[in-house]
Amino acid sequence: MLITISTAIAFVMAWFLLKVGWSGWISMPLTLIVALGITYVFSRGLTSPLRQMRDAATAMSGGDYTVRVQAATLSHDEVGQLARSFNEMAEELQHADQMRLDMVANVSHELRTPVSALQAMVENMADGVTEPTEANLDSILDQTHRLSDLIAFLLDLSRMEAGAASLEIDAFDFADFIDETVEPLEIADAGHAHDIRMDVPEGITMEGDQDRLRQLFTNIIANALKHSADGTTVLIEAHEGEDEGTIVTNVVNYGSQIPQEARSDIFRRFVKGKAGPGTESGGTGLGLSIARWAAQLHGGSIVVVDDPRGADFEITLPKYHMAQYQGTTVQRP
Repeated sequence: MLITISTAIAFVMAWFLLKVGWSGWISMPLTLIVALGITYVFSRGLTSPLRQMRDAATAMSGGDYTVRVQAATLSHDEVGQLARSFNEMAEELQHADQMRLDMVANVSHELRTPVSALQAMVENMADGVTEPTEANLDSILDQTHRLSDLIAFLLDLSRMEAGAASLEIDAFDFADFIDETVEPLEIADAGHAHDIRMDVPEGITMEGDQDRLRQLFTNIIANALKHSADGTTVLIEAHEGEDEGTIVTNVVNYGSQIPQEARSDIFRRFVKGKAGPGTESGGTGLGLSIARWAAQLHGGSIVVVDDPRGADFEITLPKYHMAQYQGTTVQRP
């Protein structure tokens, strides 16, 4: 369009000047100057987004991800499309940088809390302020377990960020697997008197990585126990899906509910659910996000569904691991 307009203007101007009797030695250079001037003006407007992108890229290389190309909305050609794509990229980079900053702040806080507690308790024992009694040693052990859990969560988080994980697939009885998963949780929960009820039919066989799936169910059930008041019931019930190709498991903690608007946020990293009366608080805020990741590795899903009985986490998993999912290396013994 620019070439066509410049050529047309030059032709009309040369024809007009020759028509009125101007000499070709004067009209042709004058026409050339005007055509070049028009081309320069138009090209400056066309390349303005490119210059803005150059300046924005320079600012982004220095860590400023807030810059945007303002000329992106003024053009619908290829340059305008490029400018809009550049703005979308800048927004993604800004979001990723903010997530990185939030993660560093959250991890620092999560690490500082048990480390500070450990330091205080050990210093008090070293100074003779407190005695190394069984209760004090148990408290130190609890803090070291908390640190160990956080490090394990962060390792899993790094695998999520890398988008890759190795699955060792084997077949197992689902009911036996749930029993083995719940048993250590019952022992750890002894002081809270929760009634863990299980309604899992016998004879269901599924394929999957038991270690990853144990992470999934341990995090979901432990989350239900943590957010249930002492002496209340947590129900684990399972059944085959309508197509008989999936296993649907519901983990319900009676009495508590999760607001509709918070049901997607709780699966985000470092988001912690609010503790209700008589329930525990704290935690890393990584358990549910890791559980969802483990489910997705197996081609499954986790959602919070409406249930009048209480907060209901519904886990849907395929019975047979038929495909290799993106970023997942499948190994069969």
